[in-house]
Amino acid sequence: MDFIERSKEVFDAEIGELKNVRNRIGREFADMVNLILKSKGKVVITGIGKSGIIGHKISSTLASTGTPSVFMNAAEAMHGDLGMICKDDVVVAISNSGFSQELLNILPPIKKIGCPIVAMTGDLQSELAKRADIAIDCGVVHEAGEESFVPTCSSTAALVMGDALAMCLMEHRAFKMENFAFYHPGGALGRRLLTRVSDCMNRNVPRVQENTLFKDVIYEVSKSRQGVTLVYKDDVAVGIITDGDIRRAVQKYDDLKVIVATDIMTNGFKKILPEAMISDALAMMDENKITSLVVPESDASNALIIGVLHIHNIFDFKKTLK
Repeated sequence: MDFIERSKEVFDAEIGELKNVRNRIGREFADMVNLILKSKGKVVITGIGKSGIIGHKISSTLASTGTPSVFMNAAEAMHGDLGMICKDDVVVAISNSGFSQELLNILPPIKKIGCPIVAMTGDLQSELAKRADIAIDCGVVHEAGEESFVPTCSSTAALVMGDALAMCLMEHRAFKMENFAFYHPGGALGRRLLTRVSDCMNRNVPRVQENTLFKDVIYEVSKSRQGVTLVYKDDVAVGIITDGDIRRAVQKYDDLKVIVATDIMTNGFKKILPEAMISDALAMMDENKITSLVVPESDASNALIIGVLHIHNIFDFKKTLK
């Protein structure tokens, strides 16, 4: 067997079935999203076997993107776990066949509690689909295996349908990156997303005056080890000098002894507030093709400069998060 070629065939099979499921998405999907948006409770995902594993992942994705959700194993539900369901919840039952007895057994008590039921199933004529308030078609014609009995395409279809649900809910609620980070404070991703400019910036602000001699400018830039210095007119920052400006001055001027800060500085500078996200700082650096940002205390025009953020500060900070 050519394992590489066979792997590609499995991919092709699953992609093909996903396209078919995608093309059948209709009004019922929007009904499911609106039902959950209007609900005052949580989303309870339930299933058994492979469908249960997929359901667990969907529930986890929902919970981490702003939609309260729990997973309930259908078999355990008949032995006490039904107690986690409240009347304001929405129950999403996942079963490819739609005839899983464990799922069918818990439908009457769920209906008695008063929860609406959404079925994600591969058979719209199944008992589960008929007894649900909304039925979502996740049906596939073939699985990826040669014998077509191992859940592959069907489980993938349910998973992607769950992802589509999570993304619609997340985007409707304007759930942002910082919200995602709030629910992931323990992981490296969460710590990076929660990092703000104030966490990384250098609070030692290098500074020279407009009439500072070139040799003293070099000394200040070298001493600070930040590759920049701000240029002040009395107590007001009016410009910035980078190590790049210094290199260009060496090439441009013959007599460096008479050069002062105003001769080589850039008027003004790009600023970012201390509470801004590091991701925003990186985007600003990339957009303006620069490596440093000045951090004022506030957005007032005469605000005190409290720090400088260099791209190396960000990279050094990220190393501590790994």
